[in-house]
Amino acid sequence: MENQAEERPSRTRPRIGRRVLIASVAGCAVLGGVLWLLPREGTATRAPAPAPGAQAQAAVTGRVPAALPDLAVLIGERESRVREHPKDARSWALLGAAYVEQGRRTADPAYYPKAEKALRTSLKVRAKGNDEEVAALGGLADLANARRDFRAARTWAEAARRLEPKRWTTYPLLIDAYTGLGDHKAVGKVLDQLMKLHSGPAVMARAAAVYRDRGRREDAAAQLADAVAGAEAPAERAAYLERAGQLAWERGDREVALRHFQEAVRIDPDQRAAQAGQGRALAALGRTTEALNAYRAALAKQPCPQYALELGELYESLGLGQAARVQYDLLRERVRKAAAGGADEELVLGQFEADHGDPREAVRRLRAEWARQPGIAVADALGWALHRAGRPEEALRFATRATDETKGGGVRSALYAYHRGMIERELERYGSARRHLEEALRINPYFSPLGARMARAVLTELGEPSLAGAPER
Repeated sequence: MENQAEERPSRTRPRIGRRVLIASVAGCAVLGGVLWLLPREGTATRAPAPAPGAQAQAAVTGRVPAALPDLAVLIGERESRVREHPKDARSWALLGAAYVEQGRRTADPAYYPKAEKALRTSLKVRAKGNDEEVAALGGLADLANARRDFRAARTWAEAARRLEPKRWTTYPLLIDAYTGLGDHKAVGKVLDQLMKLHSGPAVMARAAAVYRDRGRREDAAAQLADAVAGAEAPAERAAYLERAGQLAWERGDREVALRHFQEAVRIDPDQRAAQAGQGRALAALGRTTEALNAYRAALAKQPCPQYALELGELYESLGLGQAARVQYDLLRERVRKAAAGGADEELVLGQFEADHGDPREAVRRLRAEWARQPGIAVADALGWALHRAGRPEEALRFATRATDETKGGGVRSALYAYHRGMIERELERYGSARRHLEEALRINPYFSPLGARMARAVLTELGEPSLAGAPER
């Protein structure tokens, strides 16, 4: 079934007018063309745009990004509605979904308890019938995914699917949950079902994420190109451009990544993930001052712990230790606030502790995270923490899992390859270490301002392979 799901997009992809044909180009040319796939402004008379609240409602019910100003309008409308009609289950569910999106887009976990209260109220006051119940269950699944509680997300989404199996908006929630749990077979099955039920930009973007995790970057790029071309709302289009930029970044194409990120911010100035992406790309291009400004702008409006970690490491690579420590303190504070809102940021905290804090604390936290949700990112982070804590044999088992295509879904990550190479070097498996460090730099020579520098130094230390060398242990 997975193979069927993987091949279906080429048969079901809608033909979008004014779209550059991308089948004849590969690699960076595919992603490089995304910016030129934006629909041109036509001269024909267009229907009036829906009101901001209606735009945000369409976005959150369709599981696509909503513009922050429109979300604020929708939240205000629904809050007024439930005050006047406290048994309006549909409005409670919509309000809860809007809170989830607001919390996600602003990185403010204070919205998550409000979302949970609204969604549970919807379940409590609903009348007989499935529609309001499915909407509330889907909202709770979305909330759990936003909090990185993937087991709960799977439970809520499966309950929603049982009630209404043909509601396509439930299936992206299941894909996110199963991805977080590392169940790639289930991801393939759910994607296959989703693509039978629905087509369009949101489905294309979801397929692109699955293909990216399977190492099928060109297929992922093609799906994102179609999603960008087909998206009508600016916030949705900007989100797909940000993902295209991230895909370009992951393969080390700095210029293409930067163009995607810049276009995303131009279309939606509140697209903070794209601003942070600009920071990565600009730093790799040597435009350090601009990179620092981009990261600061992203953190000012969306203070994600991940952005603080990246900015701190950039400062550290520049020899600015005090500025780095400020960002690391911000990271810890944001993790504490996330926990207060029921969100799980243990992964990024564990990554931080492994490299900049207490590796043994990182192991403790990441073991618990692995027990809760054994996804590939957690396997990599736990393996690296074990390495930093002086336990390379156990570390290699997790690093192998993160980079093993038969178990990890095939994602090609420079960071994961680097971690595995460094662990193998400690174990004196020099041939494998050299291969994986070279692979990391081949995938993305700029994957980390600190890690890429270390990979090059270790490769220089290892030197060229010896034909007469002793066999690896």
